[in-house]
Amino acid sequence: MSSAHIHPDNSLTKRRFKTSLLALIIATSLAACGGGNDKAAAAGKAPPPPTVSVLTVQSSDVEITNELPGRLEASREAEVRARAAGIVLKRLFTEGSYVKAGQPLFQIDNAPYLANLETAKASLATAEANLAKANADVARYAPLVAEGAISKQEYDAAIAQQRLGRAQVQSAKAAIKTAQINVGYAYVTAPISGHIGKALVTEGALVGQGDVTKLAVIQQTSSLYVNLTQATGEIMKLRQAMANGNITLVDGQPEVTIVMEDGSEYEHKGRLLFTDVTVDETTGQMSLRAEVPNPDNLLLPGMYVRVKVPQAQIANATLVPQQAVTRSNQGDVVLIANADGSYAPRPVKIARSQGNYWVVTEGLKQGDKVIVDGMAVVGMTQAKKVQTKPWEDPNKAKAAPAAASNQAASAPAAKAASQPAAK
Repeated sequence: MSSAHIHPDNSLTKRRFKTSLLALIIATSLAACGGGNDKAAAAGKAPPPPTVSVLTVQSSDVEITNELPGRLEASREAEVRARAAGIVLKRLFTEGSYVKAGQPLFQIDNAPYLANLETAKASLATAEANLAKANADVARYAPLVAEGAISKQEYDAAIAQQRLGRAQVQSAKAAIKTAQINVGYAYVTAPISGHIGKALVTEGALVGQGDVTKLAVIQQTSSLYVNLTQATGEIMKLRQAMANGNITLVDGQPEVTIVMEDGSEYEHKGRLLFTDVTVDETTGQMSLRAEVPNPDNLLLPGMYVRVKVPQAQIANATLVPQQAVTRSNQGDVVLIANADGSYAPRPVKIARSQGNYWVVTEGLKQGDKVIVDGMAVVGMTQAKKVQTKPWEDPNKAKAAPAAASNQAASAPAAKAASQPAAK
């Protein structure tokens, strides 16, 4: 009887036991976690101060760099065109290969031009024969006119024929030269060295008939242009700051850094060539152009890139990570770690942003240690002292492996592209 009443409660009893056991385990774990501090407190020792990451201030001339969008363009581009009319007989190059200046690319039927050359040569022979006869007549008439055997009019006519014969010879020689040039035009050659794209015509096509037909395009990619755009307002701010004496604009052709689509930086530095002096009426932007070396053919015309362009300098300033600065209506503040382990707020003055940094112009001095990371732990523990370690920019740490991986992956293709085509 009694067992029948106890049996239904067995499952409830088991659940209560499991719950109590779980609570005991959690309590034991918490006691273990705080055991170190409890032991340290029991032994009369304070726990070690938390560690924060600090940036040591090194004031210098900070370069103001703007990252601008741009497109790559071949430094030299030549359109191969037919200057002689005729039928294309043969293509003499491999599409996509490297060609040298003067290398034959297409052969156009030159039979009509060879015939014109032979006609011009025949005309020259006729003109030379006529000149020889005129020279002989003048030589024969000269003593006769002196003796009065012939009239002066006959002698003048012989002189005129001699001059006409000389002119005919010169005209025939010019016709031969023109015919030879046209025969040469039948072999279309490369105007510059570079990589040639696909052929725009095929064998059997009639070219140059009433129009200068484009046959192919050659591009030089050993160095590339980067066409950039920048908002006019940004340029006006820089010039206004220069007028106020806050910054100095960069003169000459400063080095620029190419940023690839994946965020990695191209290993070769470029240089800024010029900034346009007019504003595009449709976009309100100004154009800039830079040139970047491309010895491995890693960059290709038409690629989209971003370019870091140094445009000004601020003297005696410091770049401070943005997370280290607390901004409010009362001002901008950073935390400074002192030599004795204490820390204190410090008001600063910010000129502008530079990527993930603020450009600080006032409030910091050489050797100050600005706390960048770790204050969350300090706030939780209410610690009065801190330990410091150097802060490292995580973005730079990520960019280096990405750039190395990019270059390793692109090296085989770039090497193949840079090889001249085998003949």
